Amino acid sequence: MILIIGGMGFIGLNTALRFVEVGEKVVITQHSTHRVPDLFKGAIGTRVFIARMDVTNPYEVFEVVRRHQIDSIVNLMAPPARSVSTQADYHLYTQGLQNVLEAARTFALRRVSLGSSVAVYGGLPAGPFREDVGLPIPSPTQVSAFKKGMEMHAHYYAAQNKLDVVALRIGSIYGPLYYSMHNPVSRLCHAAARNAEPDFNDRPDGKIFEDDQADWTYVKDVARGIQMVHTAERLAHRVYNIASGRAASNKDVVEAVRKAVPGARGSALKPGRTPGNSTNPATDLSRVKEVGYQPEHTIETGVAAYIDWLRTNPQ
Repeated sequence: MILIIGGMGFIGLNTALRFVEVGEKVVITQHSTHRVPDLFKGAIGTRVFIARMDVTNPYEVFEVVRRHQIDSIVNLMAPPARSVSTQADYHLYTQGLQNVLEAARTFALRRVSLGSSVAVYGGLPAGPFREDVGLPIPSPTQVSAFKKGMEMHAHYYAAQNKLDVVALRIGSIYGPLYYSMHNPVSRLCHAAARNAEPDFNDRPDGKIFEDDQADWTYVKDVARGIQMVHTAERLAHRVYNIASGRAASNKDVVEAVRKAVPGARGSALKPGRTPGNSTNPATDLSRVKEVGYQPEHTIETGVAAYIDWLRTNPQ
């Protein structure tokens, strides 16, 4: 039985679905989100179980692991995109991480996979980024700061206690079940699916730089990569990139949207690149390919699949 902490989130739901598709049983935790997604309703109580749990409460974490006879943990916990407070974020990443690792030690779990992020490479001038590159200490965002700290503390704890802990540096994700509308790919795809203008009123000039790049990765590729690494019998490394392995610009995304929806509305782009942004921020996938992972989607096929999904699953 696999415990997915943060399993009601965007990546968590897609990851849980992937595990179920390959025959695994999962326990999905819910804390602030209380919903039962339609895609799991036929599997609830047989292959999918839902547990109320606050990861910062050690008694609740231990009780869920004990009651469901958990074998391993995929930890995808993260604060909301629009954080409540820095103090609350620190509490989640420190106390929550400690509780997960201590549960793994106490119950002798097979593996803990930690959802990290390619944001840890932020500040490096250019990619492609390998997992063994030195990471910059300055951290411009909440995600880059906490994920770097999480990896460092977790790997030290694992070494001291002989635990199997692996960090998964996940790419910039888009696709089905994305709700926060924070990233530009999702805004552009939602607008195209509704034949509407994309809304970037929260950005300067109401536009985005056409040359800004990211390793945009379709969420189903990420879910498959997480499952493949987590269930691998043996791993040669403690850190893996899971992404598309390619950098795509905002201009590339707009072109992919217009290819999927000819005549899609909107002129959201402006010339240039955000100062300080990395060039070619692609990730190197050599390590994760050792376990058989290969991304199935390009930015064009991923955007087309996402728009098709939105047309039949309006959010």
